[in-house]
Amino acid sequence: MSGSSALGLRFAPRTTFQSFDRCSFGKIIRHSAIPATWLQHVYLTTISTDLAEVLLGLAGPDATVFRSDALHDAPGSLVERQLAGIQEWEDIEQRRITDADLPATTRTALVKARVGQGLFKERVSHIERACRITFVDNPAHLIGSHIKPWRECSNEERLEGTNGLLLTPSADHLFDRGFISFHDNGELLVSRVADVCSLKRMGVDPDSPPQPQSFNGDQRHFLDFHRQEVFLGTG
Repeated sequence: MSGSSALGLRFAPRTTFQSFDRCSFGKIIRHSAIPATWLQHVYLTTISTDLAEVLLGLAGPDATVFRSDALHDAPGSLVERQLAGIQEWEDIEQRRITDADLPATTRTALVKARVGQGLFKERVSHIERACRITFVDNPAHLIGSHIKPWRECSNEERLEGTNGLLLTPSADHLFDRGFISFHDNGELLVSRVADVCSLKRMGVDPDSPPQPQSFNGDQRHFLDFHRQEVFLGTG
């Protein structure tokens, strides 16, 4: 029997999650008995109809958001909802910062760090000199991109210079969404689920990767998190 899974993707009779963003899935997990660590790398995971129904049952009333005509939307609409999930998560984190008992300068720095600017970008620039993908070195065209995503960081990590790269906006998008990452020695990693044509138009050519530049020890700590939790790997 064909239909729609509890997670907003169609199945007939099994469903495969193609780059399903774990942020939008997080709503279900936070209100269920499933450990938060379970949702790491949901990508390219096939589940049965029965399992989908079990997950829906665990989610409770909050899962009704997935039971709508939107379940039959095109992939582009799914991506838009996934991005909305990330936006909502970060908005909640920013409200926590705004309401916290912190010095005004610290609150401002943390909020600016969310968009890769301010004190965070300044600290990153003491370590990184240019985009590792495009080699653009004009600060006006670069973003301080968190290696461990801002939404998952402690306040200290959000402002830590070794938790960042200087990237152009396109490279920042690919890195933040997990389509690219790096080995500790600086070698570029490209996800198999990434669209090669789009990558090349955005300045990333898998057939001609940039010359590797090794990372320092503190950067490697954060890169390990990115490879394990953000990068859309296959294993």
